[in-house]
Order: sequence, then C-alpha cells, then structure tokens
Amino acid sequence: MSAVDRRSFFRLSSGAAVSTAAFAVSLGSVPAWADSRAGEEQGDPHPSARQFRAMWISLVENIDWPSEPGLDAEAQQEEFEAWMDLARELGLNAVISQVRPTADAIWPSPHEPWSYYLTGEQGLDPGYDPLASQVEAAHARNLEYHAWFNPYRVAMTDDPSTLVEDPPARVHPEWVFAYGGQLYYDPGIPEVRAFVQEAMLDAVFRYDVDGAHFDDYFYPYPVEGEEIPDEETFAEHSDGSESIEDWRRENVNLLVKEMHERIHEQKPWVRFGISPFGIWRNASSDPEGSDTSGSESYDMISADSLTWVRQGWVDYINPQVYWEFGNAAADYETLARWWADAVEGTDVALYVGEAAYKAIDGTFPDPGELGDHLDLTAQLEQVDGNVYFSAVSLRDDTTGFVEDLVERHYAHPALVPVIDSIPGQAPKEPNLISVQRSGDGVLLRWTGRGSEATSYAIWRLPSEQAREKGLADRRNLVATVRADGPGLQEFVHEGADGSGWYAVTAYDRTWRQSDPSAAQEARG
Repeated sequence: MSAVDRRSFFRLSSGAAVSTAAFAVSLGSVPAWADSRAGEEQGDPHPSARQFRAMWISLVENIDWPSEPGLDAEAQQEEFEAWMDLARELGLNAVISQVRPTADAIWPSPHEPWSYYLTGEQGLDPGYDPLASQVEAAHARNLEYHAWFNPYRVAMTDDPSTLVEDPPARVHPEWVFAYGGQLYYDPGIPEVRAFVQEAMLDAVFRYDVDGAHFDDYFYPYPVEGEEIPDEETFAEHSDGSESIEDWRRENVNLLVKEMHERIHEQKPWVRFGISPFGIWRNASSDPEGSDTSGSESYDMISADSLTWVRQGWVDYINPQVYWEFGNAAADYETLARWWADAVEGTDVALYVGEAAYKAIDGTFPDPGELGDHLDLTAQLEQVDGNVYFSAVSLRDDTTGFVEDLVERHYAHPALVPVIDSIPGQAPKEPNLISVQRSGDGVLLRWTGRGSEATSYAIWRLPSEQAREKGLADRRNLVATVRADGPGLQEFVHEGADGSGWYAVTAYDRTWRQSDPSAAQEARG
C-alpha cells in the first residue's frame, strides 16, 4: 500500500473509529466481538487472565505512523487514534510507540529537534504535542503506552548537512561517526551516554508513559567491508585492560544500567524494557547460548542481553524471535524455550517479539504460524505475552493470519501482568451499585473506594461463588476500562443476555488487583 493509499485509508476509516471510541469511553461499551467470541482458546483449557499483548508503532521512515510526513495535526491525530482502535479491536492491551528514532523527538524537547517524519522538515513544529496526544489516546482506550527510543542513531544518512543547524550532533561533531551510510552517536564517549539519557528521560519524566523501551540498535549492525571507526575513542576512554569488543559491550551495559536506575529513582512504576535481537549467543560460541547457528547480538551489536536479565537492569525483556518453527538456523521453539530459561529465577518479565511482517510478505507461508507460536508460549510459564512488529502488518493482512491469531488466542480481553519488582498497591474493592438489563445489553454502575484506581475490569461469572477461580480465567473477563475519575462509573455489556453474575475489580497503574466487588445478577 502506497503512502497515498494509506493516507486515504486513515481519512476514510478513522472518523467512524474515533466516534465509536468516544462512545466506548463514555459508556464503557466494547467492540461486539468481545462477547461474541465465546469459543475456548485452542490448546489452553484455562486461559490466563494475564497476558501482555502489544504492537510496535514505527515512526522511522513512516513505516506505521504518520503514514507520510507533512500531514496536518488533525490528520496525524486521527491516524493514531485509528491505530488505538485497531489495538482494542484485536484484543491488545498495550502499544509501543516510537518517539525518538533518529536523535529527534515527537515532543517539544529541550535537547533535540522535532522529527523529520512528522512534517517532512527536521525541526519544524507540527503544531501540537504528538506525545501528549498519543498518551491520551492510548489511555482513553485503557491501553498501556510504552515510549520507544533509539539511543544512538542520529540519521538515516551519513551527511551531517541534512540535519538542522544546531542539534548536538553538529555542535559536537566529535560525538558522531559515519558507518554504513548512516550517522551514529559514539557509545564509547561518556558525555554522549549522559546526553542521550537526558534526551530520552525528558520524555519519561514529563509524560504519563507506562514504559520506556529500547529496540535492538546499540552499536550498528555490521556492514561488510567496514569497521566501526571508534579506535581513537577506545584509546582515550579505555584503561587497556579489556578488548575493544568487551569495552563496547560494557559501554552498552552502562547505558542500560544507568537508564534503569534513573527511571526508577523518579518514576518507580514506569517499566523499562528492551527488545534485543533474538539470539544472544549460539551454543557453539558459548555453552550458555542457544542451540542455533544465526548471528549473535553479543558480538554483532555489542548487546549482552543475558547480563541485563541476570543483573535485573531491565524490568522486561522482549526478544525479537522473528523465525518460524523448524528454521534451520534459528528455530522458534528452541529460542522461545531458551529465553524462558534465561528469565527463570529472575524478576524480569518475558514478552516474545513476533514477526507479523513475515506473515504478510510470504516468509511464513502458513497463516497459522503466529497462532502456533502462541500455542507454545501459552504453555511456557515464564512467557508473559507477545508483541507484534509492526502495526501496519496487523492492519493490512491479506493472508488471514490476524483472523486466525485473534480467534485462537485473543477471543477475550486480558489484563497486563504484574511485574513483582515494580512497586504498587492494589486499590480497595469497588462498590457495585447495580446491574440492569437494558435494550443494549447489561448496564453496570459502580463506584471506586478511594482515588487510587487507574482502571477497572468487568467480569461475568457462572455463579456467585466463582469469584476467586473465575478471576484467573480470561473467558470470564468482559472488558477493561479506564477509571473516569473517583465518582460513579458506568459500563454497557453490549449484546449480553443478562445471564450470569457480574463483578468488578479495580487496578492501580501497576495492574495490582483489588478484591472483587460483591457479585450481582442482572435485574430488570
């Protein structure tokens, strides 16, 4: 689909989607599929109510959003709201949105220029605050918002003259090197590491994000015939006790460790996660590695992801396991099980990155491949969810893999899992005031007890006594909704026949769950 076609798609579809979302937020209604897909998830007789489900939304080169640079503020907001509506429709509960792809920003940063991908001109104000708008749009639909940063990439070209006149990369040319046709900050310079942290933390500290997220780009991926030009940096900043390869890994380790510490010093509830390349090391290189034969991030991009997990420098790890079952170099099951073993005994949550784009470009010839992946990860206790690259692949599927995935695994909503190392406190149980049949279905009214609830979940249970067991099974979960202040809350369970017992639970922003309200049958 061309950029023009994508823009037309959004302009035609997002108006209706936004009006539906406004109704959903005000009344608490949900898409029709939330009640119509009553089938049991395949291969999982007791599907967990906790499962992280997200999609990446890429800004770089306008892969996902906005569909092209230069759209006006209204069109950009409509497009993003359409993505949020798609996330809800597919049963997701989080989005990971790129906010700093090339030493730039989608918020009024005091450190870096506005992104070229917004307006078509780096440094040009888009006329609104996209980051604030995105957070608001996600939270209105009770989706978590994780801000996605690329730490060291400066430009997708190696020509500094393409940048605005006064970004740090031009003010400090000694901070930057060219490699593989692109510009990068040098991770070995301590001042660079301190600066990129300040640039990224500005967004984390100023905005109500739920997570801060790095992708797999640290040192650049190798380019044949080129060497990373950091020998002088190594000579100046290394004590000579280690190889340049170990020194590079330590530079990345310091960035990860320091970011984790600084985020939690000011916002302990914000989760810091990284999505590394799916292979840490092969067993042929290290006995602790996986039984694979692909490229190794440990050597290739100086990313020692296993150390980040073991040291607890990340709250979640989201490896890009972008291969299929039976792949000769990197079998999906082999890697999923390796990562499950890697997080075992740690406080780090594991979300598996899924290559949705390979389902639509023909790499995965079986439209059931991704659904089969979830058949496996649902059986691995250490896996807390899955993330899909990228949003446009979920929207533009023509192979049927999305329909297959949703019908098999996302037939019911799910709650974001709790990460025990993130501090939080469950709210008090809600007070369910009434459950009444109406022309639209069943109308619930309740109030929270106190002001600490961020969101609520609505459950339909088979009996009044089924609360404890029933709250562990997502087949009983009707929907989650954002708290609308401390007062009266309302929700319409559309199309429901009024059978069963309803209960409501409350959540803080770390997804700790209150005791359930008293259960009620529908009246009227």
